[in-house]
Amino acid sequence: MSRAHIKIFSIAITATAMALSLTACGSGPNAETRNVKKVTDGAEIMIKSDGNNISVTNLLLVATEDGSAVVVGTIVNYSEERDALLGMSVNNIGAAITGEQNLDQNKPIRFEGDAATTKAVFSGVGAEAGTNVKLSLAFARAGVVSANVIIRDKRDDYAGVTP
Repeated sequence: MSRAHIKIFSIAITATAMALSLTACGSGPNAETRNVKKVTDGAEIMIKSDGNNISVTNLLLVATEDGSAVVVGTIVNYSEERDALLGMSVNNIGAAITGEQNLDQNKPIRFEGDAATTKAVFSGVGAEAGTNVKLSLAFARAGVVSANVIIRDKRDDYAGVTP
């Protein structure tokens, strides 16, 4: 074999070994890709300041037939200090909130679904699926935070949402 052939053969062996070693780490039941958090189209907010530790996940609105927008999402207070959800607003329009609003440590507030504890509805706001709006949440301790959220239509996971 010539030097050129040996060099090409060596490069091919090295490339094959690297490809096998790089893909081997992702195989099996403990593969890194199996442990990736599933991302939803809902917004996420973390409030970690002044002793607050609140997580808001999968926050979005669902448009209903009557033009209302229904809040979907989960709020968890990880702090030992109790907090409370005082209100929610979009374009200076407040939501009608019923159900649990106190945020005790590790006791989630869930909007919609089988484990829902709270309902929040923006009545007759002409919600349009596919648009984004600024949704503000007011907390007793943590203050006011806002997120840009999508308005979804009432199908798939959100087919059972009612105003």
